[in-house]
Amino acid sequence: MLWHTLPSSPALPPLYWRAALKRKITGTTLPDFGLHCRVQVNPEAVAAYRKVCGFADSPMLPATYPHILAFGLQLQLLTAREFPFPLLGLVHLSNRIRVFRPMGGVSEVRVSVHTRNLQPHAKGATFDLITTVEDSLGLLWEGESRMLCRGVKLEGETPEQSLPTPNTVSELTRWQAPSDIGRRYARVSGDYNPIHLSALTAKLFGFPQAIAHGLWNKARTVAALHEHLPAANIEIYVEFKKPVRLPGQVILLSSAPGSGGELQLKGDGDIEHMLGKWQPIA
Repeated sequence: MLWHTLPSSPALPPLYWRAALKRKITGTTLPDFGLHCRVQVNPEAVAAYRKVCGFADSPMLPATYPHILAFGLQLQLLTAREFPFPLLGLVHLSNRIRVFRPMGGVSEVRVSVHTRNLQPHAKGATFDLITTVEDSLGLLWEGESRMLCRGVKLEGETPEQSLPTPNTVSELTRWQAPSDIGRRYARVSGDYNPIHLSALTAKLFGFPQAIAHGLWNKARTVAALHEHLPAANIEIYVEFKKPVRLPGQVILLSSAPGSGGELQLKGDGDIEHMLGKWQPIA
């Protein structure tokens, strides 16, 4: 794979404009290149993220924070001319992160992003957005987001593999997802997807009201599980189910603390919002 090095994380406004202009599928081949750049960790930005997502103060970066460090680079790749799918309308199906070492004392990292694994899906096609974060000692963190683009026609069939509903979990905690959490998360993440901002902007994309960002749901869950999870050598995988409509209450169910376990995020009426598990990195 060819890698392009950027001098810094890209500015977001031009990329949002580029995303808004691209509304059609232009091909069925993923880019054959990746992007990387060096990114500084801003302690004030980390503190703001902690507050929005419910993480306690700690010398360690939150396990989900590298998503924020990589967002500009991801947006650059997903709005590139060579990327065949429109960014607006992509559906985030699942997310996997791996924390290889404790993320303390991190001030500068190299972030890399690329796409792979284009596969047919009953509703279109899926691909994986891969992100890696390295410090001076090597690989520190890795993320894998599976995305769906509706309307893509690919030959073949790929059976859907989903996590089973866990049966060894019990309620750990519950919280309110307030009506403004999409806007608050946007300010700390840079992700201003209209479906998360307000009922008015969500209706433009077919949603009756704004929905919580999937990665906020995951971050808020990981924050609530802080006493259950190891600080490193851990893989945390979740599948996104029904969206959390804002405002709304969610209930986190979890197995006991340990090196491995299961989780479930539910809403009113027993609606299943997210399933997940954690385990040591294989």
